[in-house]
Amino acid sequence: MAANYPDVIPMIAYEDGPKAMDWLSSAFGFTERARMLDNGGRLSHGEMQAGDGVIMLATPTPDYQAPRHHRESCEPARKWSTVPYVVDGLLVYVDDVDAHFARAKQHGATILSGVETNQNGKLYRAEDLEGHRWMFMQR
Repeated sequence: MAANYPDVIPMIAYEDGPKAMDWLSSAFGFTERARMLDNGGRLSHGEMQAGDGVIMLATPTPDYQAPRHHRESCEPARKWSTVPYVVDGLLVYVDDVDAHFARAKQHGATILSGVETNQNGKLYRAEDLEGHRWMFMQR
């Protein structure tokens, strides 16, 4: 499997993997590489290309709770959601952070911070449709 894969690949669980793949494509501009569904239509393995990186996705079990739903029943997680930082999330470099921000916002991403320039560079932070946190930085 190592051919055509980067050295590190994030693996993310989603309640509705097929919907997440469609959304990640439209909102964040990722390209679908693979989609394997089980007999019940649940995503057993998915791959998205983001620049030269790869993200793997799956829906692990029917009772899995994505971050957005987990926060509804977990007070410490709910408190953390008020902070706009991406500590347990993904960082993706893009060529045009302003255009990427506009696209993500247009497709319903929850914007955690607008485009800003700080000591790390030009970036913005967002949550996807199930509450996973992402930071996008200008390449």
